[in-house]
Amino acid sequence: MAALLERARVFRMAVGATMWLCVAFALPGRAAEATEAFADPSRIAAIGGSITEIVFALGEQHRLVARDSTSRYPEAALELPDVGYMRQLSPEGVLSVNPSGILALQGSGPKETVDVLKKTSIPFIEVPERYDHEGILEKIRMVGKALGADAKADALAAEINARLKAAEKQTSAIKQRKRVLFVLSIQGGKILASGSDTAADGIIKLAGGVNAIDGYSGYKQLSDEAVITARPDVILTMSNAGPGVSDDELFAHPSIRSTPAGAARKAVRMDGGYLLGFGPRTADVIRDLAASLYGGQAAD
Repeated sequence: MAALLERARVFRMAVGATMWLCVAFALPGRAAEATEAFADPSRIAAIGGSITEIVFALGEQHRLVARDSTSRYPEAALELPDVGYMRQLSPEGVLSVNPSGILALQGSGPKETVDVLKKTSIPFIEVPERYDHEGILEKIRMVGKALGADAKADALAAEINARLKAAEKQTSAIKQRKRVLFVLSIQGGKILASGSDTAADGIIKLAGGVNAIDGYSGYKQLSDEAVITARPDVILTMSNAGPGVSDDELFAHPSIRSTPAGAARKAVRMDGGYLLGFGPRTADVIRDLAASLYGGQAAD
């Protein structure tokens, strides 16, 4: 930590001691606002896949000078310098692209890095993350505000709102809802699954499913008994996200084998950034996941 702070101090000296003294005390409060606009939005580092995707959807991608490694859509974003995984950032990596502003999704970290970045002379705006319909619209508006593109953001939010409403209407009439277990990984024979207050929980509900796990928030390793008691009809997991979990690994697990999902070998795989992004494509995710869970029933 001491080394990180020293490097940040040297950087701040390079941008001017006077500017640093004026800004350092104000920025932490300003960063928490998440509703202001960058004074200079010409060189923005975007942290968070949905943030980058929204910037492109607004037609403001010319302002980006960097992205994080979760920003893999659209394909053109891959041409930008990668400053690292959003939860394992370093001050040096982010500051190396000389941004005029940092636009970060809530949950970016680690905390030590974010604290250092907020104390530099580079404006830092944090966009809240909520895993529901309104949360997506809020992100769009906040990103637009930060970039000085309010009118574009209002138009995009209206379009996405209509698409989300249409997708949710398709799933609202489903009577017999599938119980879905989202498996993030299997570590040491233990299943790491999603509880409430997670992106997985949010998208399962929007697609007309029921999270098979309740009673805790976040991610937790489950006992075999808890998996069996959850009685999932479907296992949901990610593709293109690290080593992943193969079907053989899933259905060889003794607790999974003892569930309806295991008996039917029913698993749904979707790209992690697409499935859990909660950005402009989420209406499509709802339709795709609902079709995988219910087939033609979800399109009636």
